[in-house]
Amino acid sequence: MDALIRHIKFELSFDVSKLQNDLQKILDNSWVQHYNKNGYDGSWTSIALLSANGKSDAIYAFDQSTSELLPTEILSQCPYFAHIIDSLLFKKTTVRLLKLSAGAAIKPHQDHCLGYEDGCFRMHIPIVTNPLVEFILDNERLHMNAGECWYIDANFTHSVANKGTQDRIHLVIDGIRNDWTDALFFAHATAEEFIKPEPVISKAQKLQVIEELKKLNTPAANAIIAQWQSEL
Repeated sequence: MDALIRHIKFELSFDVSKLQNDLQKILDNSWVQHYNKNGYDGSWTSIALLSANGKSDAIYAFDQSTSELLPTEILSQCPYFAHIIDSLLFKKTTVRLLKLSAGAAIKPHQDHCLGYEDGCFRMHIPIVTNPLVEFILDNERLHMNAGECWYIDANFTHSVANKGTQDRIHLVIDGIRNDWTDALFFAHATAEEFIKPEPVISKAQKLQVIEELKKLNTPAANAIIAQWQSEL
């Protein structure tokens, strides 16, 4: 995946005071501990702004591309969050606030099929942060400031440590690729930089597969055997 774009800081930016004003309205609501209990130390919590059932505690992130998400009771109190969501012209699969409390850390991990090359993607809009937040993506530290809008290819290993004394809260939006997002992404990188390279099969792996194909002894299997043997 070496040629793939790991991250983009978009030209989009949002009003920090309006972001934080909406946040203040719901800051005392019930935040749900992230479901991956073994993936972090300290407190990592979330509130859903859109969810499958319209409930703010439905914080699970998975592909819901067959159904439309519903605004939660929290979003009705946050007109600027709603404006941002509406202004991003793609189908959303998850929209959450994610809070990493001071002193907490998310362990290094990879997410599944969350790179633009997969046809879906994740955006981060920091609302509250501090200089001692260490967001590491594929061994590179990213400095994401409040009001900015970032794409993160979460297929790559990433981790976060909040070493400051202030909670770090992001608006995190997962969505489905379309023509509008292509225009947004391709303003920063070429289309070729969002294509997965073909997997490389080693000689040993090919020989192992050839032996299995020989057992099938079908015309299709024999054709593959002949092709691969000519390449060895």
